Amino acid sequence: MERGQPESDVHAACRERIATLEALVAKLLDQHARQTGELHRKIDEQQRKIDELEARLNSNSKNSSKPPSSDPPSVPPHPPKPPSGRSPGGQPGHPGHSRPLLPPDQVDRIVVVKPKRCFRCGRRLKDGDDPDPLRHQVTELPEPRASTTEYRRHRLECEGCRDWTLADLPPDVPEGAFGPRLQAVLAYLSGQAHLSKRSIEEAMKDLFGVTISLGAVVAAQQAVSEAVAPAVEEAKAYVEEQPVVHADETGWREGPREDGEPGRKRAWLWVAVTSWVTVFLIHARRGAEGARALLGRFAGYLVTDRWNGYNGWPLRRRQVCWAHLIRDWVGFSEWRGNAGKVGRELLKQAVRMFEVWHRARDQTWRRSTLAVRTRPIRRRVERWLRKGTRCGTGKVERSCQKMLAVFPAFWTFVRVEGIEPTNNAAERAIRPAVLYRKGCFGTNSPEGSRFVERLLTVVTTLRQQGRNVLQFLTQACINTQMGRTAPSLLPARRRAVHAVA
Repeated sequence: MERGQPESDVHAACRERIATLEALVAKLLDQHARQTGELHRKIDEQQRKIDELEARLNSNSKNSSKPPSSDPPSVPPHPPKPPSGRSPGGQPGHPGHSRPLLPPDQVDRIVVVKPKRCFRCGRRLKDGDDPDPLRHQVTELPEPRASTTEYRRHRLECEGCRDWTLADLPPDVPEGAFGPRLQAVLAYLSGQAHLSKRSIEEAMKDLFGVTISLGAVVAAQQAVSEAVAPAVEEAKAYVEEQPVVHADETGWREGPREDGEPGRKRAWLWVAVTSWVTVFLIHARRGAEGARALLGRFAGYLVTDRWNGYNGWPLRRRQVCWAHLIRDWVGFSEWRGNAGKVGRELLKQAVRMFEVWHRARDQTWRRSTLAVRTRPIRRRVERWLRKGTRCGTGKVERSCQKMLAVFPAFWTFVRVEGIEPTNNAAERAIRPAVLYRKGCFGTNSPEGSRFVERLLTVVTTLRQQGRNVLQFLTQACINTQMGRTAPSLLPARRRAVHAVA
């Protein structure tokens, strides 16, 4: 306080200074609160990014739609089954399995082996016949050497007009250097055994003594592709008429690129599976355009995963695969907080659903019981999915919203007999194609893509029907050479109907 200054003025100055300091402190506190809030917001945002990156890093075939072939070595294997206490191998009372003997009319050569001396005393035995000899059969392959036939076409001069005439080849002789069975074998080694063209070249030389170029392999593949094309088109029409189809898709590479750059452009391999016929298609699009190209005018029940390319299909005629849902829910369960709880509760309901389904599938329960038992499960799944839309984890919230959008398609198998809750049929059908892709890295041309989709269609369909692939391919080549109709891929009963018509 300055000398001579009134006391009231001093108090007023102090109060003013205190007010200024309080305002400054309040400003600093407000600034600190804003900075703290901003820091917390950034920390929460960074934590969400870390969680998403960890989820992406830890995603595998068990908690996402990634294929098992993409799993790194760090992914733990499936837990082993608990020991049963029994020794490995066949159990007591289990019926034995042995190779059945061929009937005598299917045996190429019979060798009669008779003993010459008694094994006990060594006396020479008289010649005789055992009415019931012990039969022992040995199956061996003949030396696989290709047969080459030379046709010498003569030119003869006409005595009247003095013109020369060249003899025509017999109608059953192909114009090229390879017969129909050899062409079929080349296509078989590629479409069934999934060998590369260079491996096919080596196999033909080692197995059959046939020297063949890579270009000749490609030419033979295209010839077989054209031979089976009518049968594949007939199979596509058959699939469009079926009541239930399982569909799936996977990535493919098809060249050349449209921009002229080296490499192949992205394409998609689609598959449609029915009880007796399976059809493959390589298409440039993965969305609804590709699905429509695969399914055509199909109007039955469609079993798929949740890929949005199928969203144009009516929900009442669509079944969403529960195996894919379970993988997604396993991924939910690995998140922290509410998202993890939502995932664990959904997995519990999935276990209960499959318990009910297995009893109905094995005809332990009636279908009416299936509908009654799944009703509370349906309510719980829907309730937990709605909770998942508010769990605080963006990725889980978005996934739950998408699941609720197709929620009625979770339960089509309950009201429609003949539909399964999983898409395992399409998954099994497309797995060999994925292995094929890993070996060939895609196709170099549209013609190569047609060969792949047609051979996959032929091989998979004939497997379903228990028919011989090589015989079918050979007959297709023979029919094309002779100008006849290609053999059919349809099941036997449908082929008989077509034959009568």
